[in-house]
Amino acid sequence: MNEIKTGTLTVAGIGSGKFSQITTEVLQTLKSCDCIAGYEVYINLVKEHFPGKEFLSTPMRKEEERCRLALQKASEGKNVVFICSGDAGVYGMSGLIYEISSEFPNVQINVLPGITAALSGSALLGAPLIHDFAVISLSDLMTPWEKISKRLEYASAADFCLVLYNPMSHKRKDYLFKACQILLKNLPEDRPCGYARNIGREGEECGILTLKELSTAELDMFTTVFIGNSSTKVIETSGGKKLVTPRGYEFEKSGSDIK
Repeated sequence: MNEIKTGTLTVAGIGSGKFSQITTEVLQTLKSCDCIAGYEVYINLVKEHFPGKEFLSTPMRKEEERCRLALQKASEGKNVVFICSGDAGVYGMSGLIYEISSEFPNVQINVLPGITAALSGSALLGAPLIHDFAVISLSDLMTPWEKISKRLEYASAADFCLVLYNPMSHKRKDYLFKACQILLKNLPEDRPCGYARNIGREGEECGILTLKELSTAELDMFTTVFIGNSSTKVIETSGGKKLVTPRGYEFEKSGSDIK
């Protein structure tokens, strides 16, 4: 009887791709693994730091094939790390890996967190996510626009701070404009907003603007958008303007149960 080999597949978030922002746990796992798998763009961000490793990659739109390649390699008894940008569980590949994993019962799966763009972008802008917030992707590749528009409407009506991933692309030039028109049903034109582009990479930039200005801004898929709630304000600091959402410590002083 052939021995069943047992391998390990670790799905790991590498943050923005800036090497210094990869967590120590993920870095140690990458150093000790046999093979690193992932989208070719993310592989290229880390490849130079891990000479001698085996690499598996596929281009965009080949997500399922990419996952199967990694699971197959792990099923051969290898220790594989599947890298995702940001966090592996926030628009990452850990979910699809788990869905397919039943076909590879001899593979042990682990997930390691990373810094998602909502957090790294927030740090660049100031402190816009101190209170409750919702994250919504404007990509309709896997979610119908009708559902995305409802989420935008309901989240803005509930006074959440909002983080928008995938605000526009070459094929979806008007999606951010459409999203802003939905938000303007519930929010004022002067609502403070911000964006962070190419976080942790060459060309990193961020900016603060109003919701009206955001509706006509030229952004891209490498940009994360932030929309403040009714308390969000712009604060002048020695480092420039910062987008800040107060949590409500004045209520705590008056005896509220806010912690």
